[in-house]
Amino acid sequence: MTVAETFADMQAVLGHLVPEFELLAKAELAAEINQLKAERNAVILGHNYMEPTLFYSVPDFKGDSLELSRKAAETDKDIIVFCGVRFMAETAKILSPEKTVLLPAKVAGCSLAASITADDVRQLKARYPGVPVVTYINTYADVKAETDICCTSSNAKAVVESLNTDSIIFLPDEFLAKNVARETGKHIIFPTKTPKADDEIEYELIGWHGRCEVHEKFTVEDIDNARRQFPDVLVLAHPECPPDVVEASDYSGSTTAMVNYVQDHDSPRFLILTECSMADNILAENPGKELLRMCSIRCPHMNEITMEETRDSLKYTQYVIDVPEDIRVRARASVDRMLAIGAPVASAD
Repeated sequence: MTVAETFADMQAVLGHLVPEFELLAKAELAAEINQLKAERNAVILGHNYMEPTLFYSVPDFKGDSLELSRKAAETDKDIIVFCGVRFMAETAKILSPEKTVLLPAKVAGCSLAASITADDVRQLKARYPGVPVVTYINTYADVKAETDICCTSSNAKAVVESLNTDSIIFLPDEFLAKNVARETGKHIIFPTKTPKADDEIEYELIGWHGRCEVHEKFTVEDIDNARRQFPDVLVLAHPECPPDVVEASDYSGSTTAMVNYVQDHDSPRFLILTECSMADNILAENPGKELLRMCSIRCPHMNEITMEETRDSLKYTQYVIDVPEDIRVRARASVDRMLAIGAPVASAD
């Protein structure tokens, strides 16, 4: 596809959001990336949090991280370029060990994934022997490898209930754990780093103090302020938000679930409590609706992914993601156990 054709396609979707001069510059990059993609027999995955000019120009698949990794695994491509953060690219490698997986950034970490280590999980298992471990998909591969079963925000409740046990270790998102506890009616505790009296407390869910640095910043006051100004607004909150924010919202769901909610509802106005770029991406395909968003709260890790870095990752086979085979096999088992229960798997990242 030529630069002119690429520009025309981008303008058709983004012309009401992005200035023409910016679209022209981005179209040149997009055309170069798409040419490299064809030459390298690559597939590009675009997470819902990518900025609009990248999101609507180069990915072959767009959406939630786990579903993207599953789609890439089904292709005959040699290279996967994951426009997302590191744990997402690791998941792609877990499901596609035979493919080269590239992350278009040197780091692109995640505060939530970084909140827990494999050693932390091993210590919890030693402290609570025999208690099954449920781990959120938004974690690194070595943590998944220490886990009995993974979950997403969409199926966390179903995964917890499928275990049919009195006690569960639920890691690492503090707010997702509290939201699941509220949905399931289970009592939750958050143990300290060193054993003390909390070991004697009755519990059903054992949580961890991990948080997403974006979603933890949203407040009920934000919702109240929006509703005072726009009484007809529908509020959508990510499940990684604090429980009082989720409870005060009209709907809580994964990124793809929120996209579908906006598309399926006739309300003219929505407040989206998640990474700002996703609201822009929703607005691109729903120009008749108003998307309120709080763009002062951004994910610095997702914003490391740029079109320039995406081009260079393909051009130079840059920032290859490797997962040691023994870790990959065990992490894959925890993902497969989740998929086997048949609950929805849309990820919450």
